[in-house]
Amino acid sequence: MRKWYWLKSELVAYARQTGIRYGGSKFDILDRLATKLDGIETNVPKSAKVDLGVNWKNRTLTVDTVITNSYTNSKNSRNFFKVHCGQRFAFSIRFMDWMKDNAGKTLGDAIIEWKRLEKLKLDKTFESAIPSGNQFNKYLRDFFADNPGNSMEKARQCWKRKRSLPLIRHVYEPGDLDLTDD
Repeated sequence: MRKWYWLKSELVAYARQTGIRYGGSKFDILDRLATKLDGIETNVPKSAKVDLGVNWKNRTLTVDTVITNSYTNSKNSRNFFKVHCGQRFAFSIRFMDWMKDNAGKTLGDAIIEWKRLEKLKLDKTFESAIPSGNQFNKYLRDFFADNPGNSMEKARQCWKRKRSLPLIRHVYEPGDLDLTDD
């Protein structure tokens, strides 16, 4: 099962069918399914989230609000950040990871971090890290670095063919253009 590329929605549907917990990241669900199919019974506990009394959806948020390990993105938190960071504010993977990893800091600290990350984007040499779970985005970046004149349609064709193969890692390789029909 681990040799194939799976969409999270496919894994969730299969986990539901087999009665396996389907919450968490795509790779958490894949691990639970693969373990079950291998005949290994495990009790995987839900990730522990300590609620420190912050209702992120309804509470009035200030720059002094402490980030808890139960933080979740919500319309309320988005509106807070738009007020303090401007209408261009958007949640990014890097920023969401920072929020998750910085319980105990304040939303004021988060505003500073978001602005720092935005400044990084202006640096032409800056290339953000793509988390391992975002194989498609990593594939596209590598495809266009190697084939700058090619189209998104061609990249998608290569990706579609690549993900249909039983591989451990679905990464771009120069020979992938040979995988398309033309």
